[in-house]
Amino acid sequence: MSLPRSVVFALLQTGLTIVFSVVALFSLPFSAVTRYRLITGYNHLVIWLARWVLGIRYVVEGREHLPQQPAIILAKHQSAWETVAFLCLFPPVSPVIKQELLKVPFFGWAFRLLSPIAIDRSAGREALKQIVSQGRDKLAQGFWVLVFPEGTRVAPGEKGKYGIGGGWLAAETGAPIVPIAHNAGEVWPKNAFVKRAGLVTVRIGPVIDSTGKSAAELTRAAEAWIETEMTRLPPAA
Repeated sequence: MSLPRSVVFALLQTGLTIVFSVVALFSLPFSAVTRYRLITGYNHLVIWLARWVLGIRYVVEGREHLPQQPAIILAKHQSAWETVAFLCLFPPVSPVIKQELLKVPFFGWAFRLLSPIAIDRSAGREALKQIVSQGRDKLAQGFWVLVFPEGTRVAPGEKGKYGIGGGWLAAETGAPIVPIAHNAGEVWPKNAFVKRAGLVTVRIGPVIDSTGKSAAELTRAAEAWIETEMTRLPPAA
């Protein structure tokens, strides 16, 4: 049943993408936070469809660790599920994304109005400057910043190289880091059309205080916590 369900889900998601690209255009006169609330209606609906069409449920552990002030989320990156769900599960967030995503028809048009931090990943050190300059502004506006430090989706059981962009932003701004582990890739695999039913566990770790720490130290601390917790998460099936 996974293939038929995945086909239905893909068709419905495509329709929602087109509809919410229009919603995004009409939201342009509103404030950044109001636009965010309107456009992320798409995210809520996609996650709802994932639950009722695909059978992908989720549980969030460790909400008590979330600080009151805007923070920098450093999260494991396994699938497209978390890129959609995290915009529903946390306070308004500004995700760090590659600039190319903004060129995707419909999806990119709407994403542009979500206040993302769009960077040129090939720019090296200049990309770090983009994260800091844009990230500082987003934090000042009350947005959290979402960073996938591995930079790309990594299959379950594997580990990518952690970039220091999120740690750099934390070191420069003094914002705390919230590390997150999850196993969404077990039910929504990377680049796979067919998804399968299961329970995604999203585990939020204790805040990492950035005071007096370097970008490298903060990145290592987040990496250590995330990768340790990845070995402790229950199977998604």
